[in-house]
Amino acid sequence: MGMNENVSKPLDRLAAELAGDMEAVNALIRERMASRHAPRIPEVTAHLVEAGGKRLRPMLVLAAARLLGYPGPYHIHLAATVEFIHTATLLHDDVVDESRQRRGRPTANLLWDNKSSVLVGDYLFARAFQLMVEPGKLRILDILANASATIAEGEVLQLTAAQDLATDEQIYLQVVRGKTAALFSAATESGAVLADATPEQVQALFDYGDALGIAFQIVDDILDYGGMTETIGKNVGDDFRERKLTLPVIKAVAAASAEERAFWQRTIEKGDQREGDLEQALALLARHGALAAARGDALDWVARARTALAVLPPHPIRDQLSDLADFVVARVA
Repeated sequence: MGMNENVSKPLDRLAAELAGDMEAVNALIRERMASRHAPRIPEVTAHLVEAGGKRLRPMLVLAAARLLGYPGPYHIHLAATVEFIHTATLLHDDVVDESRQRRGRPTANLLWDNKSSVLVGDYLFARAFQLMVEPGKLRILDILANASATIAEGEVLQLTAAQDLATDEQIYLQVVRGKTAALFSAATESGAVLADATPEQVQALFDYGDALGIAFQIVDDILDYGGMTETIGKNVGDDFRERKLTLPVIKAVAAASAEERAFWQRTIEKGDQREGDLEQALALLARHGALAAARGDALDWVARARTALAVLPPHPIRDQLSDLADFVVARVA
């Protein structure tokens, strides 16, 4: 199981549809990440922001707003807000995880230092809060502030749950909802609220973003064991080396023999990893069909995402969001 390199068209179509708005978003990001007094801030931010990310989260804001007929201009501000929150969390995550590669490039904490990454991440959070109040809608501030808190909560939960073999799929889902899905759902929900959508439409776009984010993270966790470094932008097996108990491993542990469980206890719980352990982990995942089972779960979440869109008005954007949900799981073949 690995990356399917021929499935980028849905994301490319959405990007083309939103290209004009995304140019405005990128211009606003460059403007707001500037600092008159601390030149390191734009240096560190630019390293990550301009590293070629897909900008999926800000596109979800723009798509939700356009789908429901919002004429502008504050969808640009919200899209930039979401990207700043995302970038800030990446800077912090790389420090916590001691990561050395992000989007195929050395991490900011490796090129500069941990202090710079943490403080620049804090600066971006502050910029995000400045941006999110500009539309003048308290409900949007509530959505994005809650998402920021939920993201931090999910990361803290992962600190204790990720290396504990007692962690089950329910706890994993709670972590994923925090660290990934919260910002997806906040992006789509805030775009709907900005457009003065009906409560049913707001709920539908929240549900879509939530399900899409969960599927997205499950697939990322699969790719960590089955992707290629040049296509996933990080080193294959990083989650194993960082002792993260992701869904494929949780499934393998649930089906493990006593001997296999001892292997997971040594490598994940105790952190005693040796030459050949990654290959052994891959063999155990294959033995129990853990990657395929995790992909099945991701497909279930994609189905939920597509179902949520059914209550929304017919629109080319709605079709593209449906295709995007399929794309998320099509990244693994």
